[in-house]
Amino acid sequence: MHLTKSNKIFVAGHRGMVGSALVRRLQAEGFNNLLIRDRSKLDLTDESAVPKFFANETPDLVVVAAAKVGGIKANNEYPVEFLLENLRIQNNIIHSAYQTGVRKLLFLGSSCIYPKFAAQPISECALLSGLLEPTNEAYAIAKIAGIKLCQAYAREYGTNFISVMPTNLYGPNDNFDLEKSHVLAALLRKAHEAKIRNEKKLIVWGTGEPRREFLHVDDLASALLLLLQKYDSPEIINVGCGEDITIRELAKLICDVVGFDGKLIWDRTKPDGTPRKLLDATKIRALGWQPTIPLRNGIAQTYEWFAANCAVR
Repeated sequence: MHLTKSNKIFVAGHRGMVGSALVRRLQAEGFNNLLIRDRSKLDLTDESAVPKFFANETPDLVVVAAAKVGGIKANNEYPVEFLLENLRIQNNIIHSAYQTGVRKLLFLGSSCIYPKFAAQPISECALLSGLLEPTNEAYAIAKIAGIKLCQAYAREYGTNFISVMPTNLYGPNDNFDLEKSHVLAALLRKAHEAKIRNEKKLIVWGTGEPRREFLHVDDLASALLLLLQKYDSPEIINVGCGEDITIRELAKLICDVVGFDGKLIWDRTKPDGTPRKLLDATKIRALGWQPTIPLRNGIAQTYEWFAANCAVR
């Protein structure tokens, strides 16, 4: 569809890492007719409040960046909450978008929807071709249900509902709570606190062997804007940078950026998760997108943000 600066765009989850990056990007490009509501004004799990909001506001475009998210620990300990809350949020938004004639909806999935042992790099056709990683199965199943719901609306009712699968993300507004955070944010905080306390060692979960791909959230925001403008297929599309590193390499890089020079100790009693997760980004690169923020620069910038906004000094 053709995007215009006057389009009314509802970004659900605008305070999260992805939603806030997209809002920054849209505003920088001159899209100022943005609909945003925080949780106190609109509870996205409320199945009477969400349709009412849509009926009153009638957005042209919707981006579903709202979700209950967390790292390996939170996902493993709260599967009921991860499954139920995410199903409620996405069902309410997707159904209301259909009912009010939204012209385009972009649903954000996650690379964890793919099988634990998918062939690398993971292409979009790997979806539902094998078993999921058990530690985040509940979240993955909720996201797969959202993808399938978008595709069902497209097939049955001809809606323009698209689904985007980003790789591991990091950047400003990430969650640095050690109970809930993902690996990069957790390591950044742990390294910072170890440096502040003059500690000689840093304990890291797992073996350090798994490989992960990391994309700065501002690079994702530029991809999302491009997809809103140019991608109208119900088939899922990956967004990744095409390079991965081991968790061990990541930990060393973060310690270097933070300035922590102690020893890394690997706690092998803790889970590693999926051995490798690298996305095949051929489809989105063919549309003309490519990432622009190298990992080291992105981590340095994220550390600056963390130090200014979250850090214990």
